[in-house]
Amino acid sequence: MDRRKFFTSASAFAASLAVRAQEPKPELQEPSPADARRAPGVSPPGFELDELTVADLAAGMKQGALSAERIAQLYLERIEEVDRRGPLLRSVIETNPDALAIARSLDEEYKAKGPRGPLHGIPVLLKDNIETGDRMQTTAGSLALAGKPAARDAWVAERLRSAGAVILGKTNLSEWANFRSTHSTSGWSGRGGQTKNPYALDRNPCGSSSGSAAAVAANLCALAVGSETDGSVVCPSSMCGIVGIKPTLGLIGRSGIVPIAHSQDTAGPMARTVRDAALLLGAMAGVDARDAATQAAAAKSQPDYTRFLDPNGLRGARIGIARQYFNIGPAVTAVMEECIALMRNAGAEIVDPADLSNFETWRDTETQVLLYEFKADLNAYLQARGAAVRSLADCIAFNRAHRAQEMPYFEQELFEQAQEKGPLTEKAYKEALAANHRLTRKEGIDGAIAKHKVDAIVGPTAGPAWLTDWVAGDRTDSGCASPPAVSGYPHITVPAGFKFGLPLGISFFGAAWTEPKLIKYAYAFEQARRARQKPGFSPGVIFYA
Repeated sequence: MDRRKFFTSASAFAASLAVRAQEPKPELQEPSPADARRAPGVSPPGFELDELTVADLAAGMKQGALSAERIAQLYLERIEEVDRRGPLLRSVIETNPDALAIARSLDEEYKAKGPRGPLHGIPVLLKDNIETGDRMQTTAGSLALAGKPAARDAWVAERLRSAGAVILGKTNLSEWANFRSTHSTSGWSGRGGQTKNPYALDRNPCGSSSGSAAAVAANLCALAVGSETDGSVVCPSSMCGIVGIKPTLGLIGRSGIVPIAHSQDTAGPMARTVRDAALLLGAMAGVDARDAATQAAAAKSQPDYTRFLDPNGLRGARIGIARQYFNIGPAVTAVMEECIALMRNAGAEIVDPADLSNFETWRDTETQVLLYEFKADLNAYLQARGAAVRSLADCIAFNRAHRAQEMPYFEQELFEQAQEKGPLTEKAYKEALAANHRLTRKEGIDGAIAKHKVDAIVGPTAGPAWLTDWVAGDRTDSGCASPPAVSGYPHITVPAGFKFGLPLGISFFGAAWTEPKLIKYAYAFEQARRARQKPGFSPGVIFYA
């Protein structure tokens, strides 16, 4: 492209973004008289890729105003300005030393052959429990796994590279995906330190995909991948004001991901919009030869989930309200009531309440299953990885030997409880797993859908972000993450509004393999609500009378 055409295209691209930025958005009022505001934030330099979608970036590359290398360079500079300095988010644990070379290669391919697809040249951050067969580490945030990179890509990394994405780096997380201590602080790892919430820096981003959520919210990347066992994609997404999808178990391969429990673990996309999350989901879905749980994905997965996006998607849908989860507080309930009214106005038939039976009765059996599976799955993973630590027992010993670095704030009670468990052939494990599935499937989500004849169930994802507290640990608010997590069913969270200047998310969940319907409803809600707002990197929340 000659210089004149380049600047003409660049000007047209910039003008199109300026118009988009000026489009009116509905004003979101807090549900009660203003009783808090964010303190003036740490203002990073202006960023030309702020809030740009995958489609925006692709349009810039098509018009010649951007290149994959330029996009990657800008995001790397943004990470340096916001994550390593300024607000000091600590959401990115490591950047890819080969990112710019990969992006240049993709630019050359684009010129010669055109784009591979919608993710060609798009930067993606991966949670640091997802293996990459390159010069980056894969540590789950623990120093015990540092020093020896993985030998090959995880399924997720393979799929993203094949789609033309640029793996920009790894994100910080709650160490060992938040399955080490009963008094842990979400977003903290021995290797990465404490991730902060970009809306209020003294607040927690939730876990365990803390860094992925904070990085997306702060515009450090276009997309990120998290992982979830129970709430670890949707809770950070909710508290950091972004979209997160926890898919049906088996839709995305888990090979090459540091495990907690094979009956609940899955990777999931995290993005600023439902459309971008749907794009990322399609790129990762499919049959993983190293993960038997994905065999059903051959018939159930979709290569392109964006075809289900419909701004009128709520019209005629029967939406059930899980009223039993409206127990977080009146402020959250008030925001949810606004959202319910919005869905009704958008043409949805609201069934309220549409509660699940056996409310939260699976908590004890879930813990037992996770303890059993963690020991078995982690031992198998470490043996195959060839890491310096070869078992859970080795990890426990490593933490004791490196207490100052690994256990300055909380211990490893869950590690020790898991180490005491026997093999997966034990009756106690089999009975607990069967109870989990019965209580959350037949007597839980499936039962509620059948009883109330609804298409999906809605509830609050979580409360506002709590203060990060290394003394007392997390103060979790009960949201509706657990039933879809334990059942292995899909769950999408979308920005719903704000309270005290902190984001709140709304959850859509349903039966197995209903991602297409949930994406349709979530997108229609998103387009009507328009609740996403950029973070201000405030030091905290100021309360006043």
